[in-house]
Amino acid sequence: MFERVTVHPFFPTYVWVHDLKPEIYQRLNPQLLKDLDEMTAPRPPLPPGNHSWQTEQRLHEIEEFNELTGIINGACKGVLDQIEIAYDSFVITGCWANMSPPGVFHIAHTHPNNFLSGVYYAQVQEGADSISFHEPRPQQDIISPTATRLNKYNSLVHQLKVKPGRLVIFPSWFVHSVGRNESDRLRVSVSFNMMFTSYAEKISQPKWSGIPVRRRGSS
Repeated sequence: MFERVTVHPFFPTYVWVHDLKPEIYQRLNPQLLKDLDEMTAPRPPLPPGNHSWQTEQRLHEIEEFNELTGIINGACKGVLDQIEIAYDSFVITGCWANMSPPGVFHIAHTHPNNFLSGVYYAQVQEGADSISFHEPRPQQDIISPTATRLNKYNSLVHQLKVKPGRLVIFPSWFVHSVGRNESDRLRVSVSFNMMFTSYAEKISQPKWSGIPVRRRGSS
């Protein structure tokens, strides 16, 4: 009946996945875990309920995290170049570690006042190895018929598998969540926000505080 049928993906939302070479992340991740453990010890007790440890948001200003900061900056530049955005410069406005014990999850949220956000995975394992992205158009579920099979056209949540050494970058407005840690170990990741320098001077820094991070060797 039809000569041709095509589908045009207008206004798509992208997530960029960067996998470090094994020889890089197999060296980098143990050092990140060691530095975080030493710099945050002793960590304060967690209150009952769904709570994880989150550091203060200045890891990108600490020398021990220079290599990871360089990787993040390089990946962000690649994303901006690919989508052909004009800018003078950009900065990381916040960078913090998430240390989530078994049973902990993170509800759906965004990262306001930034352009790109992302997360690098230092320690994830089966049962704690995914991040979910949620349909950003609120009108999408006004009419929600039953799907015969979930696919990229009808799903309201897409789950992305993660692994050690994986860096995921996405628009800061993209709603995302993290499922319950069903493993028996900490899930450890490093999150960050990026903004153009001219915007970042006042409005882009995180408005919440985490546990202090000390330089190694300091009392």
